[in-house]
Amino acid sequence: MSNKSNSHHVVPNPNGGWDIKRDGAQRASRHHDTKKAAIDSARKTSKSQGTELKIHNKDGSISQSDSHGSDPYPPKG
Repeated sequence: MSNKSNSHHVVPNPNGGWDIKRDGAQRASRHHDTKKAAIDSARKTSKSQGTELKIHNKDGSISQSDSHGSDPYPPKG
């Protein structure tokens, strides 16, 4: 079984700014001063690694989710 996670998260840092974390990670892989900078950076990484991107609000709820992986059943239309 692989330990490789399939999601990146943009989350608020308790000390200010925004962090990018992978599923299950204790520490952030990157830190940015603004949410926009964190989203832009995380989106590039997510696209290149084919992962899901979850963007959180300051309260921890997910405000946006982008799929950059290969969906097994893509919607028709």
